[in-house]
Amino acid sequence: MLHRPRRNRVTPFGTIEASPHRGRCLGNRGDLHRADGTLGRSWRVARWITCTLQGRNGYRVTFDRPGCYYPLFFADEAVALAAGHRPCAQCRRDDFLRFRACWRQAHGLPPDQFVSADEIDQALHAARIDRNSRQITHTAPLGDLPDSTFVTLADAPEAPFLLWDGSLHPWSHGGYGAPRTARPDAMARVLTPLPIVTTLRAGYRPLVGILPEGGAAPLPEPVAQAIPS
Repeated sequence: MLHRPRRNRVTPFGTIEASPHRGRCLGNRGDLHRADGTLGRSWRVARWITCTLQGRNGYRVTFDRPGCYYPLFFADEAVALAAGHRPCAQCRRDDFLRFRACWRQAHGLPPDQFVSADEIDQALHAARIDRNSRQITHTAPLGDLPDSTFVTLADAPEAPFLLWDGSLHPWSHGGYGAPRTARPDAMARVLTPLPIVTTLRAGYRPLVGILPEGGAAPLPEPVAQAIPS
């Protein structure tokens, strides 16, 4: 018996769609369920995080159950960052510490200044969606943007591209297509929130599903466990 895919795959626009393709990262925006267990809203809390697929402490992904967080999935971490998610401070502790260190540098803070996850979440929430829950974007020349940034171009406003190693890689839930040259002077609409762009520029390197030669990396095994917070 075939089952229709759940609506839980996130795009670089931050929208949630149904797709049969698996993801490399798990996401959490709180309990998004309707009473019948289906998706009822796009977010509930300001803490939008990206978790590992394989968790710890016996926590398991729970689908279709109100009162539990609604599992979301991303093709890779670059997509999660474009949607406004940061690394989880529990199951991805080392990544979170790297992200926070680059965040400090990007925002001109002393390296020993404490920055809480809540502070980062509030700053990201203000930068990723407006009061109508629409994605906030900005424009910039491609040459001014760091690797792992997601953009769209004027001739294809609905087609997200990953900027990587001087090329634009067209994104889909199933992976990345053949790259095209990124002209440094070309203006782009930047999907990745500005505070994350500056954090990438300061040296944070996310998990990206592209091999060094430009091909797509293989997808992981299906999710078995994950941290729910």
